[in-house]
Amino acid sequence: MKKNLLVLSVLVLWSALPILAQEKSTKAESIYRRSSLHSILLETGDFLNKDMVMKAYNMAPFPEKYNDHKLPGSVIRLIDYVQLTPEEQAALSDTATAKTGDDKSKDSKREKLQTQAIETYFQRNKIANQIVAKWFSRDENGAFKMDLIHERGSYDATEMAAQMAQKGIRGLAALKDAGEELISNTFIVVNKMSFVENEPIARAVKEVAYLGASQISNSFTRMAVETAADAAYKISKDGYSVWTISYLYQLNWNEDVANNFYMNLWMDSTSLDPNKKMMFDTTTMFTMKYVGFEKAKSVILVAIGKETEAIIQQATVRNIDKTYTKLQKGFDVFKTKTPIYSTNPVIAKIGMKEGVEPSDKFEVLEMVFDAKAGVTKYAKVGEVKAEKGMIWDNRFSMGVPDAATTEEEVGKVELEGTHFKGGGKNVMSGMLLRQIK
Repeated sequence: MKKNLLVLSVLVLWSALPILAQEKSTKAESIYRRSSLHSILLETGDFLNKDMVMKAYNMAPFPEKYNDHKLPGSVIRLIDYVQLTPEEQAALSDTATAKTGDDKSKDSKREKLQTQAIETYFQRNKIANQIVAKWFSRDENGAFKMDLIHERGSYDATEMAAQMAQKGIRGLAALKDAGEELISNTFIVVNKMSFVENEPIARAVKEVAYLGASQISNSFTRMAVETAADAAYKISKDGYSVWTISYLYQLNWNEDVANNFYMNLWMDSTSLDPNKKMMFDTTTMFTMKYVGFEKAKSVILVAIGKETEAIIQQATVRNIDKTYTKLQKGFDVFKTKTPIYSTNPVIAKIGMKEGVEPSDKFEVLEMVFDAKAGVTKYAKVGEVKAEKGMIWDNRFSMGVPDAATTEEEVGKVELEGTHFKGGGKNVMSGMLLRQIK
C-alpha cells in the first residue's frame, strides 16, 4: 500500500500560484482555478419556434467563469430513456402547469420524470467515466496524462519532473489538492427549454379567475375579482415567453474514488495494460450526484415579426444565464469566484448576466498555499458591496428590447466591470470575489 502511494506521489506536483499585487491585473481572467462544466439539452417534444430556440441555444456563448469540459453528444431525447403514460406526458407540459399557476405537484412529477431520464442517460453512456477520461487526457490505448491538470491548476510540469526523480511527498499532496479543487468541482447542467405564446396561458388564468368569481355571492366582490382578472390578462397576454428548467449534477470524486483510480486503473504510455483499459471502460465507480434544479422565464413583449430570430436568440441566451445565476445562488458548491480586475475602486468583470444587484455582498478571498498540508486554501481578507448605478450590463444582446430592459438601462454609460465599495487596504488585484447569501 505504502509502495503504491509512493509511486502515485510522483504523478503531480504543486507549484503555488503567485498572488497579483498590482493595481490592475491584465491576467486575472486566466490564472484562477475555475470549476469545469459540461452542458446538455433535454428534448421533451415539439414547441413553438423550436428550430429558432435550438439554434439560439447552440450558438449561446459558453459561460466564461467555468472551464469548458464539454463531451461529444449534448442532447438527451426524453422518450429514449423513459416510458411515459399519457398522465406523465401531461405532467411534463409547461403550458398545462402555467394554466394552474405555480403547481408544486406537477413540478415534483416533472422533476422525477426528467431526472430519471437524465440519470438513465448518464448510466448507459458512462458520462462520469467520460468526464474522468477527459480530465486525464485518456487516449485510444487507455493511457492517461496529467496535461489538463497542469493547465487548469497551474501546476508546474517541469518542476513536477524534478520531483518525480526525487519521489517527494509533495506530489501526493498536489494530487489531493487537484482532486479537491479541480476534479471534484466538475458539473453538468441539463437544460430543458420551451417557447410559448403568452395569450393562451393568460386567457386560461383569466378563465380560472372568472370561474372562482362565479362562486362569490357578493356582487361587488365578484366584480372586483373579475376586474382584477381582466387587468392581469391585458398586461400578460401580449408576446411570448422562453422557459428554461436547468438540472445540476456534480461529479462524485472523493478520496476513496481517487485512490481506487490511481492504484487500480492508472497507466501511462509506458505501462499500457489491456486489463486496466477494460476495467476503466466497464467500472461503475464513477457517478454523477444530483444537486438540484432551478427554472427561469423570460417574457418577450415585442410582437413577432421580421426580427423574430434576433428576439428569440437574445431571450434564449439571457434565460439560460438566469438559470445559471439561480443555480449559483441556490447551491454554494456551484458558486463561481471572480478575480478583482482593479482597485481604487474595486472593479470585477461580473454584472447583470450573473444577477448582480445593488448592495449585493461579496467576500474577498486570497488564494494561499498551506505548506504544511501541501494544499491551497482561501483566506477571507474583507468584504465589498456592489455599488448602485455602477453594475456592468454584460448580458447577451442582439440589439432588441425585451421585457427586462428598463428605460434607465437604455443609453446607460458603458462600464468595464461592476464597481464595488469597501474592502479595505488589504484588497489587491487578482484576489477573488465570491458572493455571500
